[in-house]
Amino acid sequence: MSRVSVDVPVRWSDLDAYGHVNNAALLTLLEEARISAFWAGPGAEHPTAVLESGPNAPQHTVIAAQRVEYRREIPHLRDPLEVSLWIGRMGGASLEVHYEVLPPREKSEASVDGDGVSADRLPYAVAATTLVLVDAATGAPTRIPSAVREVWEQYTDAPVAFRN
Repeated sequence: MSRVSVDVPVRWSDLDAYGHVNNAALLTLLEEARISAFWAGPGAEHPTAVLESGPNAPQHTVIAAQRVEYRREIPHLRDPLEVSLWIGRMGGASLEVHYEVLPPREKSEASVDGDGVSADRLPYAVAATTLVLVDAATGAPTRIPSAVREVWEQYTDAPVAFRN
């Protein structure tokens, strides 16, 4: 199925003393991509950005779990990272958002390995976040609205294959 692609700039504050993106900063970059991809609001540009968000929204999302697998270091880049997102599983009140963190698109034209994958397009990291929708007033889990589910179902794909 389809995936959503979000460009996320790497800021100076995301780098650590070794000159690469800090492991904890990557979670913030994933959060920025996720909000851009799925949360409605002024300036929303992705077709998946349909969940009402903000302090007055009827529901909020809370993170139940996160898993990140770092495949190679992310250097400082002038061009934004590409974060590819999709939904690996959707339950009644929860969903798993899956990610591949990729080099900037224009850097991808270099060498291709034996599997036909550009060596420059191998992911820096893969990740998954389990989100639960909760009622804003009570904090109790609430079902994903049917209109939201209908849009998001078009962006489901197999979950990330983590290494064991």
